Amino acid sequence: MELYPNRYYHIYNRSNNNEVVFRSDDNYSYFLRKYHAAFHESLDTIAYCLMPTHFHFLVHVISDDTERIKHSLGKLQSSFTQSINRHYRRHGNLFQQHSKSKHIENEEYLKTLLTYIHQNPVRSKLVNKPEEWKYSSYCDYIGYRASILPKKVIGLKYFSTIEEFRSYSERGIEEIDARYWI
Repeated sequence: MELYPNRYYHIYNRSNNNEVVFRSDDNYSYFLRKYHAAFHESLDTIAYCLMPTHFHFLVHVISDDTERIKHSLGKLQSSFTQSINRHYRRHGNLFQQHSKSKHIENEEYLKTLLTYIHQNPVRSKLVNKPEEWKYSSYCDYIGYRASILPKKVIGLKYFSTIEEFRSYSERGIEEIDARYWI
């Protein structure tokens, strides 16, 4: 995984064998707390979505120590896996070997990725609308919740109003270019 300072990235990973990683509200909350503790000084998290079998983060790298970020990401997944293994009496890796990153090259890609991330639970038929999924940053963006994780100011600077953001985000998932789906 390549990361460079002062660039935007989509960071994601999937579970092994499509296994459910996040089995309870506590699992989701625990992962987000550990993520925030590990990265609040090195990444601006613009958007996120935790799905039962995978996760997505849209980030801006603010640290020069990108090797530490990569190491911390592996450590986060490893420690989360150990916790889940203990709690559910399971063995082995939860996640695929390494997280992946895609460089966000332009503003349109960033805006599309915001939609892609927030539409993931809709596309997977877990909910009908993005605001129904509590494990993403969408509710923070539209004012239903206030948390410290997403740096909304970065994501919202590409939209004139919250309503414009919402309208853009809720456009049909069929409008999202297929190359963005992983």
